[in-house]
Amino acid sequence: MPVDAKPVVKIALFNHKGGVSKTTTTFNLGWKLAAQGHRVVLVDADPQCNLTGMVLGYTGANEIEDFYNLSNGTGGTIRSGVVPAFEAQPRPIEPVPLTAVPQREGLYLLAGDLRISEYETTLGIAQELSGAIQALKNLPGSLSFMIDRSAEAIEADVVLIDMSPGLGPINQNLVSTSDYVIIPSAPDFFSVMAMDSLSRVLPRWNTWAQQASALPVLRDAAYPFPEPRLKLIGTIIQKFRPRAGQPAAAFQRWIDEVGEAVRTKLAPALGGAGLLLPEELYASNGISDDFCLAQIAEFNSLIAKSQEFLTPVFALSAAQLGAVGSVQENWETSRDAFNQQFESLATRVMNVVTASGSADVAS
Repeated sequence: MPVDAKPVVKIALFNHKGGVSKTTTTFNLGWKLAAQGHRVVLVDADPQCNLTGMVLGYTGANEIEDFYNLSNGTGGTIRSGVVPAFEAQPRPIEPVPLTAVPQREGLYLLAGDLRISEYETTLGIAQELSGAIQALKNLPGSLSFMIDRSAEAIEADVVLIDMSPGLGPINQNLVSTSDYVIIPSAPDFFSVMAMDSLSRVLPRWNTWAQQASALPVLRDAAYPFPEPRLKLIGTIIQKFRPRAGQPAAAFQRWIDEVGEAVRTKLAPALGGAGLLLPEELYASNGISDDFCLAQIAEFNSLIAKSQEFLTPVFALSAAQLGAVGSVQENWETSRDAFNQQFESLATRVMNVVTASGSADVAS
């Protein structure tokens, strides 16, 4: 890192349960943080590349092909950024040229790449901390190194990392080398199960990261494995149907169950592993013992408009909504409510980050 460079805060949005709006939340939160004046990088670490599709909005095969052909030449995807390490090329990892997100100044994309999954097995072997690590010593720190350098190159404040729903080596690496984690969830039985599972997975990953960072062979590698400093910011509950401004009863039941699983299983386990911030820091930012940062309802018909205009639902203009009469009024009311929710979410996240003292984030 250059002497005068600002520290970059990395926040992983992770849950190994699928269908909890990780990608949508990454996009929307990143957009809102950029609107608040931060310089934000969205990292698409999911081989399905849904975040890349959401940001770029390519609908034709030719558009997608042209983008990736160009990226292969300029090093513009998450995979191309770490090729020197994984392919043992005689050149160092350089900052990846990021893609500016249309219509939102200060927001950038590190594009996804289906082929990043090809490195899963090799990274897994390198992360076994075995005697064979010498030959693979540059791999465990390479993803974090590349993301940091790419973000620093544009003087970013915040990196948001969207990941696939899985427990593979790439997710383990990205979560363990992040500064913070946010856990999106949905009001259902499987999200309750996920909180129980994460209460075991995240401490185990943190223990592995501590061991990895202490190994001289990794600490002194060309791309050093960083000392872990992961902390939980909180959870987000999404994708419920509201009634009279509140979650419908069937959804409220599962919201309560998820909160209880966080209180009784996830939080104690993370606390014991040193993965929680001081209790007073959460309390001072209005985060209760269920660690819920926000409850965000289904976007319903607004999602189609969001996808059409490559814009979060809360940023849609009246013209983009394009309805008339009561339909337009209802849509604008919903849009404004979502805007307030994401404004509060973004502010809360950055207040926690700033108060934790982990980084000097620009206000």
